[in-house]
Amino acid sequence: MRFHWFLPTASDGRTLTTGIRGTHGPGHDQDLTDTGSDRHRAPDLRYMTQIAQAAEHMGFEAILTPVGTFCEDAWLSCAALAQDTERLKFLVALRPDAISPTLAAQMAATFQRHSRGRLLLNVVTGGEAAEQARFGDHLDKAQRYTRTAEWLTVLRGAWSGKPFDFTGSHYNVRGATVFAPPDPQPLLYFGGSSPEAGPVAARHADTYLTWGEPPGQVSAKLERIRALAAAQGRTVRFGIRFHVVARDTSAQAWAAAEHLVTGIDRHHVERVQATLAASQSTGQARMSRLHATYRDSGRITDLEIYPNLWAGVGLLRGGAGTALVGSHREVANRITEYAALGIDEFILSGFPHLEEAYQVGEGVLPLLGAGAAACR
Repeated sequence: MRFHWFLPTASDGRTLTTGIRGTHGPGHDQDLTDTGSDRHRAPDLRYMTQIAQAAEHMGFEAILTPVGTFCEDAWLSCAALAQDTERLKFLVALRPDAISPTLAAQMAATFQRHSRGRLLLNVVTGGEAAEQARFGDHLDKAQRYTRTAEWLTVLRGAWSGKPFDFTGSHYNVRGATVFAPPDPQPLLYFGGSSPEAGPVAARHADTYLTWGEPPGQVSAKLERIRALAAAQGRTVRFGIRFHVVARDTSAQAWAAAEHLVTGIDRHHVERVQATLAASQSTGQARMSRLHATYRDSGRITDLEIYPNLWAGVGLLRGGAGTALVGSHREVANRITEYAALGIDEFILSGFPHLEEAYQVGEGVLPLLGAGAAACR
């Protein structure tokens, strides 16, 4: 198993109601400001460096950096952080609509050399129409996945060491190349729950990513991608994205999880969910369904949708909406259960990300034979 952490380049804080731009999703700039003890932590370079160094110190292999309007730029942020870390890899998220594949190949090759081989790429097709439109992209969902497949073909072609020609529906490239191919080539991470996403992952991804759903749903998704990859004569690794709330005891962990939604009211939830409902992302729709029972009942207990799997994050945040909650041993046991399904890589996070890197790194990873304890 490989374990990675997350870089919160939009904001950070001790609750989910920390006031940040984009809390309600793309196109919404309102703030949800907690009037209690929580304070917004701006994603300045000094704070991001602390998180990256904490992740490295705790033995995480890489750190995922998101992409989007309300985040700092992933490429530039990771290039800066690479200078103040030694071993940590950078899983840089990028969208094909915003950069040409040949330029991305050149940037990746440069990053790989300057960082001494510490670049990984998370290719995000995009599922928010308003977000895509900000970058001049007005393709429908099927066309976006077709473009992503072509983009990945050109990217690898430019890394091949020979001039690469390609003609497709979205790219007409002649002699794509970089002056020195990256060594090693960055591994490609890719996710998507829609029917259009599966064939792209099967043909191009090194690691297929999923958000944290109950084991039965994850297992079905993995089986589908395995079959598609086998039809291409390939195998892929699998990764999963979870928030984590882990403490010495289960009671302490659940109290901490409840604190994350301090100050929440139904109006906040309704506004966020109205925005997320407009998403074209199949994965986002699956996340939203996980906490639908709570929205009907209002009972916080309805947010535990599987033992130690809590859907509370998705009430106020788009994207990864679930957390593993419990004692260090309970969280380690749940990770082991997902690993038995075939999950190879775990991208974890917690609020706030600096302190929680130590909570998970000191309390959970050693129980799994991973992290800093395994490096000694």
